[in-house]
Amino acid sequence: MSLVKELKWRGLIQDIMPNTEAYLEKNKVKGYVGFDPTGDSLHIGSLVPIILLIHLQRYGHTPIALVGGATGMIGDPSGKSKERQFLTEEKLRYNESCIHAQLSRFLDFNAEGNPAEIVNNYDWFKEMNFLEFLREVGKYLTINYMKAKDSVKNRIESEQGISFTEFTYQLVQGYDFYHLYKTKGVLLQMGGGDQWGNITTGTELTRKKEGHEVELQALTAPLIARSDGTKFGKTAEGENIWLDSKRTSFYNFYQYWLNVSDDDAIKYIKIFTFLPQEKIESLIAQHEEAKHLRLLQKELAVEVTKLVHGEAGLQNALSLTDFFWGGKISPESLAEFSAESWEEISNVLSENDRKSIESEKVSEISIVDFLVETKILSSKTEARRAVKDEKSIALNGNKITDIEHKISVADAFHGKYFFVQKGKKGKFLVEI
Repeated sequence: MSLVKELKWRGLIQDIMPNTEAYLEKNKVKGYVGFDPTGDSLHIGSLVPIILLIHLQRYGHTPIALVGGATGMIGDPSGKSKERQFLTEEKLRYNESCIHAQLSRFLDFNAEGNPAEIVNNYDWFKEMNFLEFLREVGKYLTINYMKAKDSVKNRIESEQGISFTEFTYQLVQGYDFYHLYKTKGVLLQMGGGDQWGNITTGTELTRKKEGHEVELQALTAPLIARSDGTKFGKTAEGENIWLDSKRTSFYNFYQYWLNVSDDDAIKYIKIFTFLPQEKIESLIAQHEEAKHLRLLQKELAVEVTKLVHGEAGLQNALSLTDFFWGGKISPESLAEFSAESWEEISNVLSENDRKSIESEKVSEISIVDFLVETKILSSKTEARRAVKDEKSIALNGNKITDIEHKISVADAFHGKYFFVQKGKKGKFLVEI
C-alpha cells in the first residue's frame, strides 16, 4: 500500500493536489506541517497533522515540523469567527519551547536516510522588514486571489470583518512554503482541512517566484467531528483534551478515548492508531459481535495513550482506571502510585470524598479519632462500630479491626495521602 492509499483508507485525506499521489509513489520528498504556538500545549485535534508526519516518515519521506513563532504573532483566521487576541512575545517564545518539546516525542530524529527536523519560521521572518516583505511576497498575489479564500471570504462577509493583519496571514504561511522549498528542498505541505487555502497560497507564490514548472504537492486531512454533534477534543464540560499531562491527566486522556461512541470508535481506530488494516478490520468485526464489551474503545484508548504518553503514561492510566472502576485495591497497588497520581485521584474524586487533616493532629492518632477528625464518620461510636463490629474500614489497602490502631505521618503515601475505604463502595482520600 502506498502512503496516499493508506491515508485514504484511514480517512485522512480531504483535499489533495493533482499528481501528488503519483509523485509520492515515485519520489522521496521532504514534507512539512505547521503548528502555531497559540498555547503552551497542543490538544488532540493537533494529533491528526502529527500523525500525517509520522505516516510520511514511515513511508521513507522526510518529515519537518514547523513551529510558527512568526505566524503565531499574527493569528490564523481559518475557522475563526473573530480576531485572535495577540500574545506577548515572551509568552509566544515560551509556547514555542513547549510545542517543540511535544513534537519531539513523535518523530524519529535519528532515522537513517530521513531524519525528522523541527524548524521555526520566526528564524527567517525576524530580520525581514515590511518593505522587503511587500516586494518579496505581496507583489506576487492579487487581492482578488486572496479574497477568494474561504478563510478570508467568510470573515469579510461577516459583521466582525477581518483586519489587515489576519488578511495577510496566508501570505506569511505561503512564504514559509517558498522559504522551505528554496532552503531545504521541501516539496510537500500537509495540514488540516481548514488549511487548504493557506497551503495553496504557498504553492501559488512559489510557482510565480520560481516558475510554473516547479512541482509542489499538497494534501489535507478532514477536521475530526463526533457523531453525536458535540465538538471533538472536548469533555462534556467543554474542557480541551490536551497532550500535556499537566493539563489533561493520563487517566482523563485515556478515559476520553475509552468513552467514545461505537461509530466514532470505528472511525478513530483508523485515524489515530497505526494498527495494520487486517488487525483493525478484525477488531471491528469482534466489536460488532459484542458491542457491550467495548473492545474497540479499549484498544483505541490503549494505543492513543501509549502514542502520546508512552508506556509509563499508559500504565498510570490503566492503574487509575482499575482503581476507580472495581479493581482489587491492595497496599502494593496503592504504593505504586506517584504523588502526581494521588493528586489526580484527588481531582477525580467528588468533594464529599476528599478529606483533610492538619499535620499536627497526625501523630499517633487512633483509627477511631482519625475517622472522626476527617469527618469520614460522624461520631466515635459510629467509628468503633465500623472498625470492630462491621470490620468495614481499610486504611491504605489494609483492613483495620483494632480500635486502638495508631496512625502517623509515616503511614501516609508520599508523606501526604491516606486512602480510606468504608465497605465496598466508600472511597476517601485524606490529605495532610
